[in-house]
Amino acid sequence: MAGIFFLFSAIVAAAILAGAHGENSTDSYWLMRIKEELDDPAGVMENWSPEANVCSWNGLTCSFDQIIGLNLSWSGLSGGVPRELWRLSSLQTLDLSSNILTGAIPPELGQLQNLQILFLHSNYLSGKIPAEIGLLKNLQVLRIGNNMLSGEVTPNISNLKELRVLGLAFCQLNGSIPVEIGNLKHLTSLDLQSNSLSGFIPEEIHGCEELQNFAASNNMLQGDIPPSMGSLKSLEVLNLANNSLSGSIPVSLSSLQKLKYFNLLGNSLSGDIPIELNQLSQLEVLDLSRNKLSGTINLLSSQLKNLTALVLSDNALSGSIPSNFCLNNSNMRQLLLARNKLSGNFPVELLSCSSLQQLDLSDNGFGGELPPFLDRLENLTDLVLNNNSFTGTLSPEIGNLSNLENLYLFGNRITGRIPVELGKLQRLTTIYLYDNQMTGQIPRELTDCSSLREIDFFGNHFSGFIPSTIGKLKQLVLLQLRQNDLFGPIPPSLGFCRKLQFLVLADNKLSGSLPPTFRFLSELSTITLYNNSFEGSIPSSLSLLKNLKIINFSHNRFMGSIVPLTGSNSLTALDLTNNSFSGPLPSRLATSRNLTRLRLAHNHLTGSIPPEFSQLTELNFLDLSFNSLTGEVPPHLSNCQKLEHLLLSNNQLTGIMPPWLGSLKQLGELDFSSNNFHGIVPKELGNCSKLLKLSLHSNYFSSTIPQEIGDLTSLNVLNLQRNNFSGPIPANIQQCKKLYELRLSENSLTGSIPAELGGSTELQVILDLSNNFLSGEIPSSLGNLMKLERLNLSTNQLQGKIPSSLGKLTSLHMLNLSNNHLQGQIPTTFSGFPLSSFIGNDRRLCGPPLVSCLESKGQEKRRLSNTEVIGIILAIVLTSTVICLAMLYIMLRIWCNWRKVSISNSEYGTGGTDHQQRKKEAEKKWTFGGEKWRIGEYWKVDSLALVASQDKNSPSSTTTTACILHLKMDQDSMEDTLV
Repeated sequence: MAGIFFLFSAIVAAAILAGAHGENSTDSYWLMRIKEELDDPAGVMENWSPEANVCSWNGLTCSFDQIIGLNLSWSGLSGGVPRELWRLSSLQTLDLSSNILTGAIPPELGQLQNLQILFLHSNYLSGKIPAEIGLLKNLQVLRIGNNMLSGEVTPNISNLKELRVLGLAFCQLNGSIPVEIGNLKHLTSLDLQSNSLSGFIPEEIHGCEELQNFAASNNMLQGDIPPSMGSLKSLEVLNLANNSLSGSIPVSLSSLQKLKYFNLLGNSLSGDIPIELNQLSQLEVLDLSRNKLSGTINLLSSQLKNLTALVLSDNALSGSIPSNFCLNNSNMRQLLLARNKLSGNFPVELLSCSSLQQLDLSDNGFGGELPPFLDRLENLTDLVLNNNSFTGTLSPEIGNLSNLENLYLFGNRITGRIPVELGKLQRLTTIYLYDNQMTGQIPRELTDCSSLREIDFFGNHFSGFIPSTIGKLKQLVLLQLRQNDLFGPIPPSLGFCRKLQFLVLADNKLSGSLPPTFRFLSELSTITLYNNSFEGSIPSSLSLLKNLKIINFSHNRFMGSIVPLTGSNSLTALDLTNNSFSGPLPSRLATSRNLTRLRLAHNHLTGSIPPEFSQLTELNFLDLSFNSLTGEVPPHLSNCQKLEHLLLSNNQLTGIMPPWLGSLKQLGELDFSSNNFHGIVPKELGNCSKLLKLSLHSNYFSSTIPQEIGDLTSLNVLNLQRNNFSGPIPANIQQCKKLYELRLSENSLTGSIPAELGGSTELQVILDLSNNFLSGEIPSSLGNLMKLERLNLSTNQLQGKIPSSLGKLTSLHMLNLSNNHLQGQIPTTFSGFPLSSFIGNDRRLCGPPLVSCLESKGQEKRRLSNTEVIGIILAIVLTSTVICLAMLYIMLRIWCNWRKVSISNSEYGTGGTDHQQRKKEAEKKWTFGGEKWRIGEYWKVDSLALVASQDKNSPSSTTTTACILHLKMDQDSMEDTLV
């Protein structure tokens, strides 16, 4: 009973309180609660106090003491959207837009039945759109876009029958456009752009009969544009840009007579542009660019009288611009037709569009000469005609385009000089004439264009001096004069172009030294002077240029120290290749932590590589080759993990090849050639899986070639020649399937040529295994190297026949198989190679260009093997010895007989018949015996194809020596006939 009494008392007290203070006191309570939930750093709610009348509080609007509006937009509020807002039941307008509110949209807002306008856009709200939004029966404007809302568009929005404006743009909404959207009969603006909506545009959208603005650009909508959209008679803005819409443009859209803005850019629409679009007489902007539209341009400004911008770029439109395209009373200010397939001469019809401000015909197939009356386009600010085939010269009348700001004529065939009248264009900021065929000097009058910021004359034939008054261009940011025929020095006045950031003078004939005024170019970021004839030392004042990022002085005649070029800590590329710089490498380069390219090759630099280079962790390209550097490779270079090119060749570096090179996973080119490195090639190198070129030639590397070389499967070039490598060629080198150059010559390699090399079918430049100790036969698998252009296997110990499969190498233009032990017939396809390709193969090779194989066979009948020749020589020596002994025996017998005769004569006297008879018989025996010996000797020698001219008084040992000597001489004479 007491509880009931207490409750009754409370109700009475509340009634009395309400009666005493009115409804405002209740709203005041909830508003104070709302204030507590919001962070208000700007103090916009500072005057919210119970002591003051609620209707005087900042941001509140009252009617008959009822709060009907709350507007705290642009107040810097943070926190969540207060749930207590639903307590303000009289609210008609709620605007919390453009704050820093987070969290979800409270579903309690659906209880504000009097709410007509809800603005929560431009915050950081997240979550889904609450379905309770559909309870706001009187809502006319709902703008909750530019938040982080996600999920699908709730179909409950279709319950908002009074809705006029629906703004859901710039969120993260997905799903499709709900078909229920067609139930919003009074909707005038539907903004869904920049979400992730997909699916089709619903046919039911035609139910939005009062729709004036439909923007759904930058989504992922697909399919055709519904023809039913042609019934939206009130539509003024249609923006479906940057989706994936396909099909053709519906002809029915020509019924949108109130349409002013029509944007379909960035879709996949195809087919012709409907000629019926000419009926859109109120149209002001038409953008159909970046589609797949084809056919001709059939839009005429004579019908589209209000058209100010026509953008048809990036399609496949062909033909020319219609002759009646533009009338004198045209309002056209922007005509952009770039990147199509349009052709013909410059459309002189456009000269009638005197209202034109921007004309872009670039990247088409227009040709012919530029008309001399371009000055009729008196309002032109941008003339963009680049990448066509325009010819002829620039007429002086171009100087009358007093409003011209940007002139793009690059990529044509324009000839002649730059008209001096260009100097009258005081508003000209950009002039791009590069990639033409223009000649003459750069006129001094051009430096009168005081607004010029960018000049690009690359790739012409301009000659003469750079204008000495170039310093008048105080706004100049870019000066690109590369690849011309300019000569003379750089004008000192250039140093007064203090805003200059990009100076590109490469590929000219400029000379002299750098002017000291360069120290004033404090904003200079890029300077390239390569391929000129500059000389002298670099002024020390250049160290003051702290914004330099790219320096390329390569291929000049500079000398002295490179220290003045190291003043900037912002360097990203420094290229001084092929000059005469001297002195040590400055360790200060290490302060440019973003340096990616350092190329100092072909200079006279000395000393060691500074260990501080290890701090260049962004370094991609390091080329120090062709200098006089000494010492070892610093171990801390292993910190440069982004290195792709490491070139140290042709120095005097020493030490071993460091194993840490294997940790450089990005390495694509490694060249240590022509130094004094020794020791082994570390197996860790096999970890450099991206290596394309490995060149270690002309060092003192020894031991075997590591098997891990086969792990370099990306390798294109392997050059290990002129070292002390020994052992076999690794068979797994064939795993390097992309090799097109392999050089292993001038080592001490042994064993046979791996048959697996035949699997390296990309070998093209050369396979050089010469000057080793390779043995065995040439593997027939080398015949698979169909792309090979040069093959050198000379000066080895190869034997056997030349495989016939090598005859299939039709790309060969250099072959050397000389100085081996090869035999047999040379493949007929090799007959065109010179004699030097095959000499030194033991006279066993035959066929062109050597002796024919038939002749070789005849010679083989006479020419015996070495073993047979030695055997025959031994036989001759033995036979000669026997004969000599026999002769000695005969001579002794004769002498004995003679002695007997002498004694007999002495016994019997000097005359006498017996004595005379015995003397005659002795002479007969001597004569007969001598002839028999000579005949036998001649026959034996002749059988060896030798003619021994022996003196009959010579001793037998001389005869033997002569035989052997003549045999050797005959072999030499045979070799001479092969040469």
